[in-house]
Order: sequence, then structure tokens, then C-alpha cells
Amino acid sequence: MTDLVTGADGLPRCAWGASTPDYAVYHDEEWGRPLRGDDALYERLTLEAFQSGLSWLTILRKRPAFRLAFDEFRIDKVAGYGEADVARLLADAGIVRNRAKVEA
Repeated sequence: MTDLVTGADGLPRCAWGASTPDYAVYHDEEWGRPLRGDDALYERLTLEAFQSGLSWLTILRKRPAFRLAFDEFRIDKVAGYGEADVARLLADAGIVRNRAKVEA
């Protein structure tokens, strides 16, 4: 038994990577590839924290909104966030609005 499948585009992928178009793009372009730069690593760690208790697909679909809400995950910007930013993030329907995750 193999865990590889052939996608509609003829490319082989892990079974999970062929389950939705969003996963196919993530599988083909990001999954298993090293990250470069502090901000890229910070983005991934932050998204992983927001994913807790949810599917990764939910986070992938919300990632553009997360990037806007968190200043493209620029560490220098996010490090200066205060209570007004927390309130702004908790009001942003495009992201996961969980106070504990936002404050973390």
C-alpha cells in the first residue's frame, strides 16, 4: 500500500496533499521545505499556535488574513503590539479570534 496518489494534474502527492486544492499548493510549494529568515519562522510558529485544536486547512485558508492582521509577521512590528492591537485582532473575522492565542 502506498501513501502517494496522482492528482488531477498528474503530479504525485501524499494522499493528504491531494485531498483539496489548498493542500495541493501547500504540499507542492511549502511542505517539507526549509524556511529562511526569522520572520518566516515566526509566521509558521504563530500559525501553528493558532492551529491548535483546528485543522491546518482552516489556517491555510485564513493565512492571507493573518498576514494582513499581523503586519506580514514582521517581528519588529508585532513585538510593539499593545492592547489596541489585541482588540483589533479579536475583532478581525478573517482570523481565529481566540484571546489566549492572540495574546500569546
